[in-house]
Amino acid sequence: MDVRGARGRCALMAVVREFRLPDLGEGLTEAEVVRWLVSVGDVVAVDQPVVEVETAKAMVEVPCPYGGVVTARFGEEGAELPVGAPLLTVAVGEPLPTVPGEAEGPARAAGAAEGPTPGGSGNVLVGYGTQAPAPRRRRVRTTVAGVQKPQVETAPVAPAPAARAVISPLVRRIARERGLDLARVRGSGPDGLILRADVERAATEPLDGRETALRGAGSPVAERHREPGAQRIPLRGVRGAVAEKLTRSRREIPDATCWVDADATELLAARRAMNAGEGPKVSLLALLARICTSALAEYPELNATVDTAAQEIVRLPGVHLGFAAQTARGLVVPVVRDAHTRSAVALSTEMARLTEAARTGTLSPAELTGGTFTLNNYGVFGVDGSTPIINYPEAAMLGVGRIAPKPWVREGELAVRQVVQLSFTFDHRVCDGGTAGGFLRYVADCVERPAVLLRSL
Repeated sequence: MDVRGARGRCALMAVVREFRLPDLGEGLTEAEVVRWLVSVGDVVAVDQPVVEVETAKAMVEVPCPYGGVVTARFGEEGAELPVGAPLLTVAVGEPLPTVPGEAEGPARAAGAAEGPTPGGSGNVLVGYGTQAPAPRRRRVRTTVAGVQKPQVETAPVAPAPAARAVISPLVRRIARERGLDLARVRGSGPDGLILRADVERAATEPLDGRETALRGAGSPVAERHREPGAQRIPLRGVRGAVAEKLTRSRREIPDATCWVDADATELLAARRAMNAGEGPKVSLLALLARICTSALAEYPELNATVDTAAQEIVRLPGVHLGFAAQTARGLVVPVVRDAHTRSAVALSTEMARLTEAARTGTLSPAELTGGTFTLNNYGVFGVDGSTPIINYPEAAMLGVGRIAPKPWVREGELAVRQVVQLSFTFDHRVCDGGTAGGFLRYVADCVERPAVLLRSL
């Protein structure tokens, strides 16, 4: 066929690749879409971030492994998607000229996308500004005045059988606790999958008479939860993860707490002397962290976890020290890896870096998991004492109250000293009171006489 002089028309012969929400590690099973970074029709490069999601651990930008044109997005901002759910589809390929003179179906002429429904893949002809798949076409030939001409017939596409959406146990539990009938909840996930956000939204919608009866007397949802003006705040993201972990800690760990007052005057003096010269400064929290690693070297049975399935106590070789940090998104616990190998200066530098990352929401999941022991400095809130809840699945946590001037008997004389209350919560399956008391007394001795630390250097 002579195509010279024909008007040039060009389409994009491509393969549609579906990009699904990847496994973000550390046992994470879902993520909330916070902000889309691309729109349908945008051209994306390989490994370009396409969406910002919030997991139970951190805010994460998810890069796309394909380069091409975005043909569809799945999940509105605020929706929760399970790992493996479709995020977007990308047409990957090179521009190729269309053969002029062939009849084209109306969908193709309008620049529509022909291809699989979300979840599939295949060779497609992609135009501009369209998302919906075109109907399938079959080519036939007819004879007009002895000349065969190609024609296109549009055949209806048989609907694919609906996939059965598997609702996660977590969503079922939330629905059960709120007295919701899942058969009456409309799912917004792939294939109509009911997500956690759908259940929480349905729980706040006005009820008709029949649903009121279904969720009325005998329902775990108390009537006071529906009082006019009551505000509902979904337990998801970081707040939901904290709630889940603390609940599990209380449910599974038989914890006990002991506490002691300590004179921190000498510790504060030692810190002033350390920071008087040139070089990096050492924070008080870093000194307390250094004391913890020294104490765990003396009492290694507390750097452990319990394997309930195997009925075994697992003592861990390295100290990965978590410390509580309050942020605008809630309480997070960044982890200092191999804290037992770091000096006070190195601990101070790393803790400052992690604290800043926590406040800006840029901590990675790896920086929020894997801790073996936690230090909780609740004294920054101006309180003297607390009974910490163990950061599951760890075996112990040291709590530090505020350091305040108080009357103290020193060498038989009453004096005003800088006093701090230390509280220690431990898993009673891992050790008895003697070990816990010995650990806490060692920490208190280091606080009162920092020179004790010289023995572990």
